[in-house]
Amino acid sequence: MDDPASALPLDGVAAALGRLARRFATVAVVSGRPASFLAERLGHLAGGGPGGAPGVQLIGLYGMEWVDPDGTVHLDEAAEPWLSVVEAAADRLRAGAPDGVMVELKGPAVAVHWRRAPRAGGWADERASDVVAASGLVAHPGRLSVELRPPLAVDKGTVLRRLSHGCRAACFLGDDIGDLPAFTELGRLRAATGLATVGVAVVDLETAPEVAAVADLTVAGPEGALAVLEWLVVGASNGGG
Repeated sequence: MDDPASALPLDGVAAALGRLARRFATVAVVSGRPASFLAERLGHLAGGGPGGAPGVQLIGLYGMEWVDPDGTVHLDEAAEPWLSVVEAAADRLRAGAPDGVMVELKGPAVAVHWRRAPRAGGWADERASDVVAASGLVAHPGRLSVELRPPLAVDKGTVLRRLSHGCRAACFLGDDIGDLPAFTELGRLRAATGLATVGVAVVDLETAPEVAAVADLTVAGPEGALAVLEWLVVGASNGGG
C-alpha cells in the first residue's frame, strides 16, 4: 500500500480476533503502526465483551505504545526523551527528499517510505545513515522503507516474551523484517521453556526471504492470515484451544 496510514484490516479479521479473545488467555495485535492507528481501527476490541470477557491487546510502535481498554494511548516513558530527537530527525529526512518519498513522523519513531519512488532506496538509506550518526537513533529496515527509532530494548520479541508468560502455547503471525525478533523469540521460548509455539509467515511478492525462512509455516497474504485466525477460532470452539 502506497500510504501505510490508510491501511485497514481485511474484512473478517476484527471479528475473528474478538472471538479468539473470548477463548484464549491472551490475544494481541503488535504493530509497527502507532497505537492511535490501532485504536481507530480496532479500539472496539480492546475493552472486551459482555460479561467481562477479555479484550484484544493493542500494542503499537513495536512495543513503545499501547492502548488501555478505555481507549487511552500510553507511551513508554523511556521513549519520551527521544520525541524531540525524532522530530528533528524527521525534519532532516524531509529536507531534499526526492519526489514520491514519504517521511512519516510517528511520535517516537520516523519512517521513510519509497514505495512511490522505487529508485530512491539508495538515497533513503544514505540519508538515514547520516541521521543515525548524528542523532543516536537506530535504523530498522522494512518493506521499501527504513524506520529510525530510539535505542531501546523494545521490539516485537520482547513484547511476545511478556505476553506469553504463563501460557502453555504461543502463535505469532508476521510478514515483515520487523517481525523477525518475534519469530526468534518463539524459537528461544520453545528451546528454553518447552512452550509449544508456531510462527506463521504471511508472504507475498515483497516479503523478505528471511521472514519465511524463520517461520514454521507460510500462508499467502492477508487472506491466508485470516484463514489461520478462523481455523484457531474453530479449534478453540471444538475444545482444541
